[in-house]
Amino acid sequence: MADSPDRRAAFEAEAVPHLDAVYRFALRLAGSPDAAEDLVQETYLRAYRAWEQFTPGTNAKSWLFTICRNVFLRQRERGQRHQEIVERESPRELAQGVGNLVNPIWSSTNDQDPEGQFFDSIVDDEVLRAIDALPEEYRTAVVLSDVEGLPYQEIAEMMGVPVGTVKSRLFRGRRQLQKVLHDFAVEMGYIEQRSSEVG
Repeated sequence: MADSPDRRAAFEAEAVPHLDAVYRFALRLAGSPDAAEDLVQETYLRAYRAWEQFTPGTNAKSWLFTICRNVFLRQRERGQRHQEIVERESPRELAQGVGNLVNPIWSSTNDQDPEGQFFDSIVDDEVLRAIDALPEEYRTAVVLSDVEGLPYQEIAEMMGVPVGTVKSRLFRGRRQLQKVLHDFAVEMGYIEQRSSEVG
């Protein structure tokens, strides 16, 4: 479909208002602001190119999240294949630590936390770290449901799984978050450790 003022206007009206939500989702998937920005850019580029596939009046946010997740998964697969090739080609260098760099996609998102905001944000940061540490399928379900507020049916369609699987992943993801955040709250003294937990 050729570019046109009508197409651009429709895209700006339907897709651009969800830019912040797509960025938040991309950040939880990718793990770093730079990687998230790249992911959002690729998501919106693909969305614009495929705009004729979008049905006006339907949920543009879910459609964009689906594209974002698919782009992320494809990039991760390519990265894993590349890593396998590197490991096959240069095992001696990797054994010596050459090229065995930390993947920026999974680096901490809080390396540049301003001092003045540290105490205000520590709990929120710990929640985000706990979400980031979840396995991908649990993390995606939790972010889409609990952070972005999407209904189970839309999440199921985006992830290509039955609604029951979404509920199961949410249950397991939330249980993992509860444990991590409870332990953090006890460690920080926000709540007291129950006597049954001592020892």
